[in-house]
Amino acid sequence: MANETILVVEDEEDILDLIRYNLERENYRVKCVITGEEAVKSSRSNPPDLMLLDLMLPGVDGLEVCKRLKGDPGTSAIPIVMVSAKGEDADVVTGLELGADDYVSKPFSPKVLVSRVRAVLRRKNAAIPGDSSVIHVGDITIHPGRHETLVKGKPAELTLTEFRILQFLARRPGWVFTRGQIVEAVRNEDYSVTDRAVDFQIVGLRKKLGPCAKYIETVRGVGYRFKE
Repeated sequence: MANETILVVEDEEDILDLIRYNLERENYRVKCVITGEEAVKSSRSNPPDLMLLDLMLPGVDGLEVCKRLKGDPGTSAIPIVMVSAKGEDADVVTGLELGADDYVSKPFSPKVLVSRVRAVLRRKNAAIPGDSSVIHVGDITIHPGRHETLVKGKPAELTLTEFRILQFLARRPGWVFTRGQIVEAVRNEDYSVTDRAVDFQIVGLRKKLGPCAKYIETVRGVGYRFKE
């Protein structure tokens, strides 16, 4: 039975009620706020297990909320699922680069929304599969047990999904993996995910790796591999 607390940040009352109803049906504890300022304050005083964050909010928008929470050590571990009607690729990419874990576009199916919430929570709580030994590749050091990535000795603040992708690719240098294989390996979920979602995660990962972004190579028409 689900018992996690979900903080829903949404200023449209009908959508807020729809989300709350469907989450409570799945036995999640739901807390709702309607502004970005309230979202930041609530998360810092009583961190939820996951946040559903609308991007179009009055005052402080969703992207700024995401930036503030992911930049604060006290709230950076809160998984964030963005919910937006905007649909522009730039907003989704920006949100993922800031540390959001997933996104759902409006209008959405309540079943899909609940599935995404369940999947992100499961990834948060699950141990990373595979060997737990430290990985050293060039200037990158990956500590699975500590969920830590060092680039030239300095920590890279990766989301859970970014960390899993990096670890999955780095353990098999030279191997080429399709987007579908990457999703299956790092998410262990069989729900609808577009190839573009994997591409967005790679964009964010490369940005955070800085000069070591070159280690992740795109194999045109196939997927990605970690440079040997």
